[in-house]
Amino acid sequence: MKLTSLFFTMALATTLSSCAQTLSFTKLEQQKIAVETPGLFERSEAYTVDFAIYGEKDYSFPLPVGQMESNTDNVLRIVTTQGDAVKAMFDGVVRMSWNHPQYGHVVVLRHDNGLETVYAQNRENRVKVGQKVKAGQTVAIVGGSADKTYCDFSIMINGGRINPEILIAPKAHRLLKQKVLFEKKGFHVQVSVVEHDPWVDEQAKAEEAKAILKQNPFASSSQLVINLAAIPDGEWCYPLPGAKVISPYNNQRSSHRHSGVDLKTRANDNILAAFDGVVTMSQSYYGYGNCIIVRHANGLETLYSHNVKNLVKVGDHVRAGQVIALTGRTGRATTEHLHFEIRVDGKHYNPNLVFDHDTKQLRRNKLTFFKGGGVRAN
Repeated sequence: MKLTSLFFTMALATTLSSCAQTLSFTKLEQQKIAVETPGLFERSEAYTVDFAIYGEKDYSFPLPVGQMESNTDNVLRIVTTQGDAVKAMFDGVVRMSWNHPQYGHVVVLRHDNGLETVYAQNRENRVKVGQKVKAGQTVAIVGGSADKTYCDFSIMINGGRINPEILIAPKAHRLLKQKVLFEKKGFHVQVSVVEHDPWVDEQAKAEEAKAILKQNPFASSSQLVINLAAIPDGEWCYPLPGAKVISPYNNQRSSHRHSGVDLKTRANDNILAAFDGVVTMSQSYYGYGNCIIVRHANGLETLYSHNVKNLVKVGDHVRAGQVIALTGRTGRATTEHLHFEIRVDGKHYNPNLVFDHDTKQLRRNKLTFFKGGGVRAN
């Protein structure tokens, strides 16, 4: 990859600025949507744009009250109401403002960052070729079809459309605060994220959490099969390393059926999440004392109780091995320990099916849970 001084000096800003500040355009540029940007890759085959430095005044979603309907062929269809104003995404210069035979009234803006944005299917355009515009400025009135009001929005680099969701989160109307590399590869431009927006990870976790919370382990079958051998190291953790069993599952000596296993180390020891999952309970709960329940994507639920302190709250996304509580003797307990349970669809199962308490290892077998109750280990 050829990265010249343009990548690191003011030459980049000079080159891109000259593109946007050209107030006159050829007839081809004024009438054709997809054209190369003169001089964009003249000095270097690659450049970066750091969108993390963009402030509120530097960016606007094209239809601030609109909602994304689809993203087809890298064209984002944003639906809204009649009369809504179409806004410029960034500062730039109008390269095209024309009634295109295929896309209706179209506005194309060329920006200082080397990108071009396209606003199509407008009812009417409000800007002229060569006009400078600011981010958030009205460039058109939304149009669409007879039965739907929408704008077809796209982003181009050197005449080629790129996936707008690399740069923006359409549902949140958010510009992603990340550094992006644009690299010329023959007739195409490769776009890659160099430094991503942490918000993306948070949203992914939130979506994963929603999916886990909505799951029904027996929604599609009367059986749930969990292959423990397929769970990689690093995605499971014994909940209390170094512990010894002081009361096993269904202890016959107990006056009541024991629904889990009691593990003891010392007071205030770290209790670890067994698998990745979402916290569905974190509170004091009758004889359990301070109790945490975590629901996992594999269909299991794990319960951790008698804690002196819970360190997570409902809705938190936890990772295997994360410290979620400290051992204690809250609730009905005579000594500091962890009461640990395994559940599927609200029913208790022997934790020894999942973990070997002697070796503190995950068992490498296949478990089949049945909707009416019961489990088979292979």
